Amino acid sequence: MKNPVAQSIADFLKRYPPFISLQYDELLAVAEQSKVIYLEKNQVLFKGGEAIHSDFYVVKDGVVGLSVTSDAEETLIDKCDEGDILGLRPYFAKNDYLMTARSREEAIVYGISFAAFQPYFTENVNVLAFLLESFASQTRNPYDKERQGKLVTENMIFSEQVADIQYFQPIKYTRNPITANPDDILKFIAKSMSNSAVGSVIIQENQLPIGIITDRDLRSKISTGLFPIEIDARTVMTSPVITVPENISVAEAQMIMLKHNVGHLCVTRDGSDKSPVSGIISEHDVVAAQSNTPGVLLKQTRRATNAKELKYVREKLTDLIQNSIDTNIPISHISNIVSEINIALTRRSIELSVEKMGTPPPVRFVWMNIGSQGRKEQLLLTDQDSALIFEDVAPEIYDDVKRYFLELAEMVTEYLEKVGYEHSPSGLLASNTQWCKSLSDWVKQYNTWINTPAEKGVELSTIFFDFDFIYGAPALENVLTENIHEKINHNKKFFAFLAADTLRNPAPLGFFRQFLVENDGEHKDSFDIKSRALEPLIDAARLLALTHNLTEITNTYHRYKKLAELEPNNAELYDECAEAFNVLMRFRTEEGLLNNSNGRYLNLNELSKSDKVKLKNCFQPINDIQDMIKNRFSLTYIN
Repeated sequence: MKNPVAQSIADFLKRYPPFISLQYDELLAVAEQSKVIYLEKNQVLFKGGEAIHSDFYVVKDGVVGLSVTSDAEETLIDKCDEGDILGLRPYFAKNDYLMTARSREEAIVYGISFAAFQPYFTENVNVLAFLLESFASQTRNPYDKERQGKLVTENMIFSEQVADIQYFQPIKYTRNPITANPDDILKFIAKSMSNSAVGSVIIQENQLPIGIITDRDLRSKISTGLFPIEIDARTVMTSPVITVPENISVAEAQMIMLKHNVGHLCVTRDGSDKSPVSGIISEHDVVAAQSNTPGVLLKQTRRATNAKELKYVREKLTDLIQNSIDTNIPISHISNIVSEINIALTRRSIELSVEKMGTPPPVRFVWMNIGSQGRKEQLLLTDQDSALIFEDVAPEIYDDVKRYFLELAEMVTEYLEKVGYEHSPSGLLASNTQWCKSLSDWVKQYNTWINTPAEKGVELSTIFFDFDFIYGAPALENVLTENIHEKINHNKKFFAFLAADTLRNPAPLGFFRQFLVENDGEHKDSFDIKSRALEPLIDAARLLALTHNLTEITNTYHRYKKLAELEPNNAELYDECAEAFNVLMRFRTEEGLLNNSNGRYLNLNELSKSDKVKLKNCFQPINDIQDMIKNRFSLTYIN
């Protein structure tokens, strides 16, 4: 008997890749195991952090949005409409969903069984090619020219959000693997594998790969008595060996292993078996590569039970940063990834500290990151800056409540120090009694900075306008930010002081376009990229963003991009500042990773001529943005 529902599903799917590559009877067999799902408006199909379902999904009618949740705020990343696929990539990445799929209107989706479609992943060349090209181009449909190059999948977030970029970067593999000749005796090959603690040997002839012997071959062919141990390699080897090029990605490696049902891939110079062997990729290499993805690191952070486990995540994060730099991922993307994991590390430190306290917080509170953490620009292991806001309480219990939160903050900062974040040298920590206080006291503190600015006060307070509320009660955040909005609005005196403070560091070039370097001390003749180049751009972005009352955007790069939208006549300059900031951040990050430092001081003698030119090109936007500030702000309000 015909199944009209299955026929309807098959008739729909046959119009879209990769289903167009199946025969109709194959498509009908898949459709018979598929589901029809009706979604009301705003209904969740799957949620970020949820274990992968037994089905992936195709939108039949309506629109399904893909979003990421950060700080309890759901941000729409993309919209999927008719024929678009959702929930497929986590199957290959072996990860939970990283994004939430929610219907934007009434919608119908088809749930396609992984089990039913599994054979076509590996047996149908066209289906596999579609998936590989889709993964490589970061699109849900590589044949869609309008969407090509735009990330549109629920297991990866570019669009300057969290990004599972590592899954699509070249995989690290064993170079110069052990090789043997086809006439070599298996007994000696097995000894070599045991002595070298490897799971495979490439069999080559005339320096070209013709086969492979793995642990699996030894178990299935020798241990079972099928062949004697004295037999030659040619008889036992698996041939032909599956070869891949040197720059293959994690995603491609995993897909090819699935396709051929193998646990090892032979890497050759051009990817064919007609060129010399340069390495070997094992299933372990694929698993290891995936263990260093942002999604996995976030999961490990949430499951951590002590500072040692959190430190392990941060060390892995450093590896991820290095790999991202090496593969030329945009620094703004790297910053977004790292900031989310840094936030997760702090949140987990707070949760563990609350558990250690033994009693729950007496009132609601908020943990606030400030400085580079507040701007989400902390790529390296620099110092921690923080503050704590607790709910207003009666005067008679104020001291006891504050004492609790100071003790809690001390535990949190100790956790973070063990992870690798040193204490602020200026004492800007939530464990400092000056920066741990009630909401009303914080409102008074900000009002003092804003309404009665003094040179010393503004110098100290500017860092507190680069804030990020990362844990606690949103209601407290709202009261403070609304107060800041109100007090800074058209406050000429405050902005005049901020402007004067912003101009204290001129563009870092002297006469004849020479770098301004340190004259003495430990870093004599080095270039201070933080104070001489990054800080002028950070300060200018903060000032100009606050004049537009933009307190919700604190990242320097994003501040400039938003300013470009708000002031089209100055968009070119703001874009130049944003680009200069990214270039400078990359210089600092590379320096820090190379020398295991905070990357603040550059040895100019170690820079190439082209790098020096690139660095100097970043200084003109600093000069131009400071000229704009000089012309825009009147300093007559300073008393």
